[in-house]
Amino acid sequence: MKSPVFSFMKNSNASHEQGDSNLTETRKAYQQALTHPPTLGLLAADEKYFLHQALSTPVMNGLSKTEGAYIYDLEGRKYLDCHGNGVHNAGFSNPEVIQAVKQQLDAQLAFTPRRYTSQPAVDLAAKLIEVTPEDLDRVLFCPGGSQAIEMAIMLAKQVTGKWKTISFWDSYHGTGFQSASVGGEEHFNTGNGPMVPGAFHVEFPNYYRNPWGFTNQAQVDDEYLRQMKIILNRNPDLAAVVGEPISATPVVPSRRYWEEVKVLCRRHDALLIFDEIIEGFGRTGKMFASEHFVTPDVLVLGKTLGGGLMPFAGIVTKEEYNLLQHRSIGHFTHEKNPLCCAAGLATINYIEDQQLVDNAAAMGNLLKEGLLELQEVFPLIGNVAGEGLHLGVDLVKNRTAKERATDEAEQIMYLCMQEGLAFKIIEGNIITLRPSLIIDKDEVNFIVETIKNALRKVQ
Repeated sequence: MKSPVFSFMKNSNASHEQGDSNLTETRKAYQQALTHPPTLGLLAADEKYFLHQALSTPVMNGLSKTEGAYIYDLEGRKYLDCHGNGVHNAGFSNPEVIQAVKQQLDAQLAFTPRRYTSQPAVDLAAKLIEVTPEDLDRVLFCPGGSQAIEMAIMLAKQVTGKWKTISFWDSYHGTGFQSASVGGEEHFNTGNGPMVPGAFHVEFPNYYRNPWGFTNQAQVDDEYLRQMKIILNRNPDLAAVVGEPISATPVVPSRRYWEEVKVLCRRHDALLIFDEIIEGFGRTGKMFASEHFVTPDVLVLGKTLGGGLMPFAGIVTKEEYNLLQHRSIGHFTHEKNPLCCAAGLATINYIEDQQLVDNAAAMGNLLKEGLLELQEVFPLIGNVAGEGLHLGVDLVKNRTAKERATDEAEQIMYLCMQEGLAFKIIEGNIITLRPSLIIDKDEVNFIVETIKNALRKVQ
């Protein structure tokens, strides 16, 4: 069953930093085309009871089920979900993860008070140390990604005795005051008063949209590194550089760039923190995106760590930073929740057993090839970027000027929704494709064909 047909509208000036907005005229047109009474009732109730937010409420639709690589609405329509909020690397409602959580419930150990531990917590910690890059030997858990970022930065401040940070414009690291401060998006800062001081920002290395028009990668790297060097040289009290190894858009820096950043961190006694809440656990065709580049001092994990069932996150760091017996940087009620730990361990085991990292690399290459073929046909596609099943399609009105095709991107998104393909738009014009790592060739072909048909209609 297909989604209802709707007509396109010119969009208002809505925020597009982190995702497609629910304030545009195109979103209104999509919702006005919904006629299913149970769906309309659920959407009305959601709008009535929840605080409204530009990225969540009012919502797009209601769901009845999430399973494998798909989400299902109340009318029974299924959508291959290329967003999933990053929790679905092993697939939604993974039976093995569900079984692990059920067994933990049956064991009557669903919660451990602080000051106690349990076998699931220790087992997950040991597994993370096994699968993360070498030299990362200590773990700390927390309920969500924002808190994990907070823990990582607090660790850096405590270890170094310094307090300032460098992070990147247009990045998202969470909505807490520290995580939003190091995040580079105005959407999460404006109106909140003073944020955490000492948060400097630089531009993320972007070879397609660099402001100098350079095409030589090394030359581009040097200019971006120059920004960082200036801040480090003038701020000896800088504790950490915080960034995603590959951005959410995604933008993929060179290996040389991150190698140089790590050298700068060593030179200035600062920690390198990688936020892999999205990219971790196989998304980029390696178990962790940092394996494409360098090993950080602190690796931040979340989303898929909870198996798509439980909210869970954490950090993995070096033995030499186990120095805070006199402090508590992760004082959370659910720090070692056995249910979350059981879900996390089952998820990692499933990713390994089913060789999903290799599948992400293979299917990602196939998907990227298909998108690059579309780029040859459709001038709307300015650039295709990413690694593994973490891909982005930058839509432009003109390839020379690279003006962002914001309205066209949203139209394409809803056209694809009508055909059973769901994804997210970032920065107004970039189609981001992050499907479950369990997808096969037929589903890759479906993604390419659906986007192609939508491009044809819009162009």
